[in-house]
This record gives sequence, C-alpha cells and structure tokens, in this order.
Amino acid sequence: MTSTVLVKEVSTKQELKTFVALPAQLFKDDPNWVAPLTMERMEILDPKKNPYFEHARAKLWIAYENGVPVGRITAQIDDLVEKKYGEKIGHFGFFDCVNDQVVANALLDQAVEWLKSEGREKLIGPFSLSINEETGLLIEGFDTPPSLMMNHALPYYQELLDTYGLEKIKDLWAFYLKIDQDVLPPTIQKLITRSMRDGKVRLRKINMKNYEEDLKTILDIYNDAWADNWMALPFTETELNKAIKDMKLLIREDFTYIAEYDGTPMAMMVTLPNLNEIIADMKGKLFPFGIFKLLWRLKLNPRYKTVRVPLMGVRKEFQNTAIGGAMAFALIEECRISATAAGCTHAELSWVLDENTRLSKMLETIGCWRYKKYRMFTKDL
Repeated sequence: MTSTVLVKEVSTKQELKTFVALPAQLFKDDPNWVAPLTMERMEILDPKKNPYFEHARAKLWIAYENGVPVGRITAQIDDLVEKKYGEKIGHFGFFDCVNDQVVANALLDQAVEWLKSEGREKLIGPFSLSINEETGLLIEGFDTPPSLMMNHALPYYQELLDTYGLEKIKDLWAFYLKIDQDVLPPTIQKLITRSMRDGKVRLRKINMKNYEEDLKTILDIYNDAWADNWMALPFTETELNKAIKDMKLLIREDFTYIAEYDGTPMAMMVTLPNLNEIIADMKGKLFPFGIFKLLWRLKLNPRYKTVRVPLMGVRKEFQNTAIGGAMAFALIEECRISATAAGCTHAELSWVLDENTRLSKMLETIGCWRYKKYRMFTKDL
C-alpha cells in the first residue's frame, strides 16, 4: 500500500494533546529522553496562558502517514524580532519527526509556506517558542539526558534539516562541571579577595520574603547583560511576571545570588534543581499522584544530584572589567558551595554561543567542559 503524508494544522484541544504527546512514540527506545510535563507543554502552547502570544503568533502542524502521527512542527512570527532587528524573520520550532525525508520536507514546506504568506523573508530556528525558552537542535551529546529547559533530539534530525536546505547560523554549547570539589584556581581566588577587600562588592542570597522584587532585579540584570547577544529579546513586563511566578517552585534561596557594587545590584546567578532528573520516571504526568512525587523530591526530601545554571550575567557597564570578572567567579563559587552542601555533584551551565569566547574561556578556567552542542539553522525565503 502506498503511504500518504498528510500535514494537518492543529485546531482542537485533542489535536494539541496529540501534538504534545507525539515525541513519546519517537523517543520510546531512547533511554536518555525525558518526557516534559504535559501540563507545562500545553500551557506554553496556549495563547491564553503564555504571554509570548501578546506579541507573537504561531501555527502548529502534525504530519500523519496512513492516519498515524509521524511528525510535528511550529512556525512563529514574533513582532518584537522585527521591531528590534529590522528584518522580516520567521521562526520554526517543536520539530520532531520519524526518519523519513518525505515527512520532514512536508512539515518544513508547510512552515515555510505559511511564513512566506505572512511576508517573512528569512527562517531561523528551532525556537520552541522563543530564544528565552528552548533554543537550538541537539547535534552532539545524545548519550546523556537533557537538563531542565533544554531539549533532546534523535541523531538523524540534523540530516533531515541539512538535506532540506537549512544552513547553520549559530552553534550553542552546554558546559558541564563537577562541583563537589574545588574549582577556582588560586589566581582567581586572589582576584575575588582583592576585589572584595574594600567592601564595595557584596554577595547576597535572594530573600524569599522579598521574592518578587529580587526576581525582578535578577531578570532586569539579565535583560541588560544579554541585550547585545545574538537575537536576544528582553522579557516583556507580563513575561517577566509570569517567569517570576513559574520559577517560584524551583527557586532555592541558597542557590540564587545577587552581587552588589556600592549597594547597587550588578550581577546575578540563578542555579535551579535539574527538574528533568526529578521527573524522569513520571512520563510527563503530574496527575493523579505525580504532583506529590514532584513536591516530595523537590522540596520535602530533595535527593537530586544535578543542577542547571540558566541565568547568569553582569551588567554591561561592568563587563570586561576585573571587578565584573570577580563578581562572576564569586557567584559561581557561592552557588557551587551551596549546591554541594545540598548533595549535588554536577552542574550544567547553558547555553553559550560558540562565538562567546570570553565566557567559554572563563568557564573552562574553572574546569567546565563542553558536553552538548545545539545548532541554529537558517534559510532565505
């Protein structure tokens, strides 16, 4: 029987559930895949719940072969991208597909045609959905599970995108660090001591009684520190407020620090429990009993061994200065000590652009190694 590939737009809640559930079948034989929480995926893709959709619009499609779901993709248009960069750019994301170029082409064709019909001139991705969420396609490091808010892929995905005609635009690295041992070289420790000697530099934990204000400070530093990064977009006010709300369950007072200079917040570092380690056996389900497992493992009886650093930054005015470097290293050391005291052994610091040699060298100085690579693709439309 001749197979027929049909690409259908997601238009109902049941189809959205199919879209979210599809990777479970593709990754069923991959021991390193961790199923995201279904509730969280549904919320991200819901325009009524994700403030991303206040400035963006998206289409979702599922590919069916003889009636069976075999692939998925999204296409997005973010008005803030054109506003900041002056280009008519469209994005794609949530790409998952069987190892069949015909299916992949059908999905990508659908995304491209919609973006062209909306006046887009360039395709960049994968973003699921934006640069402030899951970014890039895993192309190296398939032998370990993904960390919190980082994606996983099957090795053939890259070939499907390459064969379609997408080209590399950027590579991103995830670094790994063994934290249950000293990591700072003596020269770096002296730099920290010297910079903090006059009392102008002070590190403090966030105050959970003042949680919202401190998180706003952290995200404000992030917006400033990374403003000139490739394709960077600041959090909008509503996105910032939602991030503050969503992160509260994961934030630990002893894992999150702000560095002040003369009393003004100038740098920050957020270290989060690796949620993927905690939920690996839950198969994406929080109900009926998964929520209790999550709270027990996260708060009441934490035994996770890995953490991820998704947010770290120094305000631009202190970047490329000795004091800025000292604040960054001091934050790493304080978070490392706290995470080790909590029983953690390893940390992922991600992601870092391949061209960001300054940050890469800093991380390698303390013993980090590159263990996963993610690729961003582009195509002129």
